[in-house]
Amino acid sequence: MDAFLTGLGTGLALIVAIGAQNAFVLRQGIRREHIGVVVLICAVSDALLIAAGTAGIGSVVEHVPWVLEVLRWGGVAYLLWFALGSFRSAAKPEGLHAGDAPAARTLGSVAVTTLSLTYLNPHVYLDTVLMLGNVANQHGDQRWVVAGGAMLGSLLWFVGLGLGARALARPLDRPSTWRVLDVLIGVVMVAIAVKLALG
Repeated sequence: MDAFLTGLGTGLALIVAIGAQNAFVLRQGIRREHIGVVVLICAVSDALLIAAGTAGIGSVVEHVPWVLEVLRWGGVAYLLWFALGSFRSAAKPEGLHAGDAPAARTLGSVAVTTLSLTYLNPHVYLDTVLMLGNVANQHGDQRWVVAGGAMLGSLLWFVGLGLGARALARPLDRPSTWRVLDVLIGVVMVAIAVKLALG
């Protein structure tokens, strides 16, 4: 259960940060415009990338064991860098405006925009393939439990953000909400980095 919760917490902490993808999901949810397709693309994409990171890193580690140590310390550095970014965002918070996302109305254009915001974003590979794959593989035989927790965290976030967008629109527009959220994300990232370092 500890491994599953680690995956769930890490997955949520990495994905909740303000970004173009989350802004687009929020916008589509507020407008109720193909939100099911948007949520499905985001959640399935994250699951595939997390699985690729978990399987790929696991395979490499079997053949070159020292790579896990390099990835571990790289993961610690990335988590601390991510936490620093969250604390900086908390110092100068901004609201998340649905109107900031690119306009898209047809199902095809919405799907293409969602895929672009997912796969053309270099941070998605750092977060899912490298970071979550790294965290998962630190748990050995429990790595797929961690990966499952991270996948569930992604699914819960996108479903909650997409379907709860109308209710969330007002609070997410307030900088104070994002200040609290960014501080919490930063604290979680530091805690995970410490746990990974003590390994």
